[in-house]
Amino acid sequence: MPYFVYKITSGSAGGIKDLELIDSFDEFKPAKKFARKQRTVVGQDSRTAIKMIFAKDELEAEQRLREPRHAPILREWEK
Repeated sequence: MPYFVYKITSGSAGGIKDLELIDSFDEFKPAKKFARKQRTVVGQDSRTAIKMIFAKDELEAEQRLREPRHAPILREWEK
């Protein structure tokens, strides 16, 4: 399964506006290096993020990136 690197642009309401596939890799290390390099190119733009995801195909990668992620529940001793 390949690693996909996406450029994600958020809308004004915080929802995902646009997913753009930048590149895909068969191995983790080149994908990680590429994603880090792209993050430095993008800079600190608050509406744009670079994400790397491991999935069997492009469709699954985009579905997983669009899933809402819930905040983890903190236990009393973790506060």
